[in-house]
Amino acid sequence: MTESNGRDRATGPVLIEFDDRPAAGPDAAPPVPDAQAADDLPQGRAMQQMAQLAARPGSPLARWFWGVLVALLGIVLTVAAWDFGLSLIGRAPVLGYAVTALTAILLVILLAIAIREAAAFARLGKIDKLHHAAREALGGEDLKAAQAVVADLVTLYRGRPALDWGRARLAERQADQFDVSGLLGLAETELLAPLDAAARREVEAAARQVATVTALVPIALADVFTALTANLRMIRRIAEIYGGRAGTLGSWRLTRAVMTHLVATGAVAVGDDMISSLAGGGMLAKVSRRFGEGVVNGALTARVGLAAIEVCRPLPFIQQRRPSVSGMVKRALAGLFGQA
Repeated sequence: MTESNGRDRATGPVLIEFDDRPAAGPDAAPPVPDAQAADDLPQGRAMQQMAQLAARPGSPLARWFWGVLVALLGIVLTVAAWDFGLSLIGRAPVLGYAVTALTAILLVILLAIAIREAAAFARLGKIDKLHHAAREALGGEDLKAAQAVVADLVTLYRGRPALDWGRARLAERQADQFDVSGLLGLAETELLAPLDAAARREVEAAARQVATVTALVPIALADVFTALTANLRMIRRIAEIYGGRAGTLGSWRLTRAVMTHLVATGAVAVGDDMISSLAGGGMLAKVSRRFGEGVVNGALTARVGLAAIEVCRPLPFIQQRRPSVSGMVKRALAGLFGQA
């Protein structure tokens, strides 16, 4: 009985079911859980917004509006102050003359501020002319033009006691240089190398400040405000280091020039290659989006600082090594976010 039942089950019909649905291809595979989309990576939005805000061109209509408004307010305030002073002298002569003296002092202060701003623009223009003259001397191999550039450079830094030793070494070795690159390279090494180190420290400090505020302060627009103020201060300090000593208007004009150049060249755009080039940037982006944004904003601040160095430097880089963004970010953020 058992063998018969086993034989019947073995020789019975076999039913095979076919699935008419197509097989799943590679495109139907689920995404990798650890993969990050491009939009999830830090983009440095604070620095991008700050650069676009600083580089935004002014409208001619807006310039006319503010110019006419300032002129009108100046006339109204002048007439009102004059009438107030005359009426006060008639009622209380001592108080009236005191107010008149204070008004005169205020006018003198405003005139001094205007003269200082004009001098700041003149200094920035002088450095720009030196830079262009050095490039023309290098391109044309003009030794006399290079000697004139070195003489102007020595005059520019004559009031810097910290550069006395460098000026003395330049005066001793200048006669031994018979080519343009050697002469300008000697001037760069003796006079600009200490200034380059000071400028790099300013850039690293600004990058550290922007990165810290972006990572630790979750207040809306706080990172944009910090990026704007830190970059304005950094650019002004770099100009002062190289002899520019830009005033308020000069600093804003210089900042707009730097930001316009960076926006036009796309240097404030962030890609995956930049994030991966930063020490620990990708790991920080996975651990915390704010930390990743801080690292990228710090890197973009360093990039702005390098552009400001090239703009404010009276000589192009000849023998001195041009600083890199990655190296400056590593020094600025070392120990700030773990290994970043």
